[in-house]
Amino acid sequence: MTGKSKSIPVRPLAKEFDKGIAVGKYPIADLRLSEEAEYSHRHDYHFFILQEKGTSYFEIDFEKHQIKKPSIIYIAPNQVHRVLKAEGIEFCLLAINNENLHPEYLELLQEISPAKPLPLDSKHFSLISQTFLLCINLFEDRESKLYLSSLKDSCNTLISLFLSQYLEKSKQADALSRFDLITKAFKLALENNFIKTKRPADYAQKLNISVPYLNECVKNITGFPVSYHIQQRVILEAKRLLYHSNKSVKEIAAELGYEDYAYFSRLFNKTTGMTALTFRNKNHD
Repeated sequence: MTGKSKSIPVRPLAKEFDKGIAVGKYPIADLRLSEEAEYSHRHDYHFFILQEKGTSYFEIDFEKHQIKKPSIIYIAPNQVHRVLKAEGIEFCLLAINNENLHPEYLELLQEISPAKPLPLDSKHFSLISQTFLLCINLFEDRESKLYLSSLKDSCNTLISLFLSQYLEKSKQADALSRFDLITKAFKLALENNFIKTKRPADYAQKLNISVPYLNECVKNITGFPVSYHIQQRVILEAKRLLYHSNKSVKEIAAELGYEDYAYFSRLFNKTTGMTALTFRNKNHD
């Protein structure tokens, strides 16, 4: 691992992809790509991967995944990740920013995040592979008069195929219960507000329901109360900063909205079973 920076490394799209879209097909022999990928980082764009051959090992937010072909992988902009190992893989990838995403797809991606790698059957692998090939061909045809619009449309079609696979693994929208819908709305609100908003009552107010009813919905669907999810989201961000930056625990506490550094330290210890410094030292041994 390289030396820690003051904040989590964020990789933007390269300057040559000034339209906010990059798509291509790569073997693991692309050493430049693999060397960059082995260090933990996050993107400022959405990352879609179709693994066509081989086996890869990813670490995404401290969770390790062994991925065998054929599989799809979606990594959201806020997720910290790296490639641990790759064995004879070939993959297609799409990087795309928010501005080029269909608004409905952006909302659905926020709902399914964090998403685990997903294996594909032969039928869906063929369809997604062919759509990737179309996107790659359009991406390379820069002389087309409708270059950006056709590229954007084809990439959004590809993203819809990714989403369809993830949504098939969960309940369909028209089959969701009232508890499901409220829990999804809470999780989306939590992702967007966890730094400034820590009280269950504030989330209940945002959703125009009572605290007991919000707790009932969330606990019925997830098995845990609202306060648990708030704490877990904060602690995940704290772990990211402890591992990937050299900020002090006090600085991290302040960044996550805790003026009372001692309270944050107790919360981290209670939630993880170790102090923040122990977590940092343990994971950098």
